Amino acid sequence: MILIMNKILLHTGLGLALCSSLFAGKADEIAKKHAVAKAADLEAYLKANPKSIQDAYFIQHLLEAYALTNNTKKRIALLQKQLDNLNFPETQPNKISGIVEPLIRHKIKAGDQLGAKKILDTVRKKSEGHKRPTEMNQALSNLATRLEQQLEQQLKIPNLGETMEVKFTSLQGEKVDLAAMKGKVVLIDFWATWCVPCIAELPHVFKAYEKYHDQGFEVIGISLDTDKAKLEKFIKDRKMPWPQSFDGKGWRTELVAKYGIKNVPATFLIGPDGTVVATNLRGDHLVETVKKHLPK
Repeated sequence: MILIMNKILLHTGLGLALCSSLFAGKADEIAKKHAVAKAADLEAYLKANPKSIQDAYFIQHLLEAYALTNNTKKRIALLQKQLDNLNFPETQPNKISGIVEPLIRHKIKAGDQLGAKKILDTVRKKSEGHKRPTEMNQALSNLATRLEQQLEQQLKIPNLGETMEVKFTSLQGEKVDLAAMKGKVVLIDFWATWCVPCIAELPHVFKAYEKYHDQGFEVIGISLDTDKAKLEKFIKDRKMPWPQSFDGKGWRTELVAKYGIKNVPATFLIGPDGTVVATNLRGDHLVETVKKHLPK
């Protein structure tokens, strides 16, 4: 099986990666293209050899292929299939945790908090009578703690259709209240001057602002900076016209904590009705989405 697996991986991923310079396009596009082919070959192999679901080496590569193509749905399905095939009373607790934890993490990422809780409840029931009860109970207890932390964090993040409360006095001395901006499309942008991806996205934010501001598009910046002078110079040099929230607390900024922000840039697009209509927009997709939601 390992020999066959190596041939598949060489053909669909590793071997072709050596020749990537022959292909046009960006590196991530090339990687995704080969990941799709790799996943297809591995899926075909799994279908022909169902027992390979128990092979950690095989599963690792299939999960990696799904990760490169951002296929959370298939990652969940594969991990669930692995879990369903376990002999719980005989399986090592760390192996069970190694499947359950990423499965729960992906469920939460997909917004299925209830499904994540059900998985843990199911695992608890299946683990009754485990040959290593103390070790198994400890593993499940640790899992539950991590799950609660992830859920608590996830539940803070505004989802589509929800509202956000954003009210402050800007760095420029302007009173800002998102509730008073109903009827407009508003981008809430959590960012920082030290965040390279944030700076890379700025041209797209400027493009959307310059193109659609007169039609009812606004931007509200929530800065995670701690150096006020540096932030003010950056805003002046870049001629950023929209208001900025700044309290100098970095990751402890009030709005960051309130909405469970763990990575920047983090963006939320608020529609004319005052609810979240899109999140984490990047590149030209931001401009297109703003246009789509502008008041008629």
